[in-house]
Amino acid sequence: MQLVLASGNSGKIREFKQLLGDEIKAFSELIEPFEIIEDADSFAGNALIKARTIYERLGEEYLVISDDSGITVPLLGDVPGIYSARYAGEDATAKQNLDKLIIEVSKQTDRTLAYYTAAIAIASKYGEYVVHGWMYGEVIAEARGSHGFGYDPMFIPKGYSQTLAELDERVKAGISHRVKALALAKPIIEMLRKK
Repeated sequence: MQLVLASGNSGKIREFKQLLGDEIKAFSELIEPFEIIEDADSFAGNALIKARTIYERLGEEYLVISDDSGITVPLLGDVPGIYSARYAGEDATAKQNLDKLIIEVSKQTDRTLAYYTAAIAIASKYGEYVVHGWMYGEVIAEARGSHGFGYDPMFIPKGYSQTLAELDERVKAGISHRVKALALAKPIIEMLRKK
């Protein structure tokens, strides 16, 4: 079965290729990209919507993997959460989302607890599966570093003094919420591909 990633996010595509190898393809390599409405109330629900939608378009010879992820700041009432990709508005850029969260955090404090969640969904002719990974730490009211994407410049993982955007990619790959979720998804993917 061909592995397909139900994402058009270049940062996620790069991460998944690093973790699963070049055999995984972005769905846009196979079909014309289209908008998928993510209207579930959880990361798992949104990941399943994406995986299921692309699987239904492609057919049974494909195994579709999708992730929905974001950052949650309890001090701010658990935002942005599932709205992480559109925190500053529907058409907001990653920088606009980052800047808005920095402003909201700075109104309360210079740093506070936060965590990343990644839900990875798998859709295939053998059923649907979802796994989760988390990364805990703090957010700061400034952006530091140039690696990574999204909220990485303001997130400091627990046990570190640098933001994800300042850390070496190899360090980040060892602690990432997406890497943790993918470690749980890999055995499921291997099992499904052997059926």
